[in-house]
Amino acid sequence: MGDMHWTTIESDPGVFTELLERMGVKGVQMEELWSLDEDSLESLKPIYGLIFLFKWQKETDDRPVAADYEEKGVFFANQVIHNACATQALVSVVLNRPELDIGPELAQLKEFTAGMPAEMKGLAIGNSDTIRSVHNSFSPPQPIIPEKDDDDEKGEAFHFIAYLPVGGALYELDGLKPGPIKLADCTQDDWLPKAAAAVTDRIGRYAANEVKFNLMACIQDRRQKYANDLAQQLHLQERIRSKLEKGEPPVAAAASGDEPPLPDDPDTLAARLSEAEAEAERLQAQLAMEEDKRRRWADENTRRRTDFIPLAFQLLTALAQKGQLQPLVDKAVEAHKLKREQQAQKAGGQ
Repeated sequence: MGDMHWTTIESDPGVFTELLERMGVKGVQMEELWSLDEDSLESLKPIYGLIFLFKWQKETDDRPVAADYEEKGVFFANQVIHNACATQALVSVVLNRPELDIGPELAQLKEFTAGMPAEMKGLAIGNSDTIRSVHNSFSPPQPIIPEKDDDDEKGEAFHFIAYLPVGGALYELDGLKPGPIKLADCTQDDWLPKAAAAVTDRIGRYAANEVKFNLMACIQDRRQKYANDLAQQLHLQERIRSKLEKGEPPVAAAASGDEPPLPDDPDTLAARLSEAEAEAERLQAQLAMEEDKRRRWADENTRRRTDFIPLAFQLLTALAQKGQLQPLVDKAVEAHKLKREQQAQKAGGQ
């Protein structure tokens, strides 16, 4: 099965979106959440699930595991591979949303592991060459492997968990737990406020000595959403113009018979046309922003995969050959010394 190592990956929407796409999932993206208020969540709908990153702390959790989760159709896998929690949280979300196109690789994984215990499902994820290679693709080649310094690590370990609704209930999916935790009964319309409350409560438990949190939502691809909404607005404009000019809807619209009727008053129609044009202009701007964001994500991910050590080595070698390296080193040492002296003087004056 080759190298079983799983690298640590950055909690970033561009990284997670590309992870999903390269695993074969279509029509979704990840978006970072900066607020859990109703308006912020509403603006991102449809939301398929939430993924929360926090610094793991050993604690007692007396909440019972949902005994009937398999009967309810919940896909849950234990995390048995070190550093796999980010990808496992993503897989947990998309495999529990039947409306999503998860692609052949994940569809086969879900079918193959049906009926298996949670630990075996975790092993199946860890043994998937495709999933592991996609996950590890965000680790640049390293000709020089730095020695691990336990003092620098400070014992910090970060962990990802997922929140999503399945079968009329809101679940917390944590691969380090023996099974999913049922948080509340819910519907597709009211699960988000309940999930937001659960995340807020968890943050509150750690807030006294911890500020390193990250929350992302798995949502519909915004390019797809804006393109669909734009097509609807352009079609509405066509209908309005046709009625204003000819007094009747376009042939295609008349034949379908399933669209809401337009008002007969010309002034009202003109106002509706103006609104539709303004909305189409807004959607075009939003679509352009999303396309630009995808290009930026692609550039950032390319840099994440790039090993810059050879570039730095060649640059330092060239500076040394020209006799310019040592003066730069001396200048940096003096600047650092001056900074330390200024910090000491500032500390002494307080």
